Amino acid sequence: MTVLTDNRAQIIEISKKALPEHIVAFIEKCRQEPEPESQLIAVLHMVQAHFGYLGKDQMKAVAHLLRVPKAKVTGVATFYHFFRLEPRGKILINVCLGTACYVKGAEKIAQRLKDELGIGFGETSKDGMFTLENSRCLGTCGLAPVIMVNDEVIGPLAPDEVPMILERYIKKAKAEAEKSSPQ
Repeated sequence: MTVLTDNRAQIIEISKKALPEHIVAFIEKCRQEPEPESQLIAVLHMVQAHFGYLGKDQMKAVAHLLRVPKAKVTGVATFYHFFRLEPRGKILINVCLGTACYVKGAEKIAQRLKDELGIGFGETSKDGMFTLENSRCLGTCGLAPVIMVNDEVIGPLAPDEVPMILERYIKKAKAEAEKSSPQ
């Protein structure tokens, strides 16, 4: 004798708790459309905007609520470069490796950042403070070589300046944290 159980309602409730209400409401609205899976990228953008990245629990919740296979959600999330599967650090450092920057020593700056932070491109430091990325061009060739720290372009830059820049941003992040913490 085979006993079948349907725990769909329980899975849906767990999935709803993994996402904020406005995203659940958007998914429910999408479910009313003829092809709700066509909104998968839009839903993933909303999830990433809220959490800062696409976590496994959130992707699983999207799959359940949108009623698409988990493999499809994961496939879309890993295919498109604008989706992140890991949290970013508080401070994002982007090293320009475009031609002008590369010719003027960007590779040495990148190596110094990797050494100082103990991470490679696409990784976040263990303390969650820094994420290191690279770019083909930041559009500031006249300042080559450059890095962009959050939204600030810094250049021209020498490898020996890297520790001072990191220290400056650590101090800035600590000061902002102290301001925002209740006293």
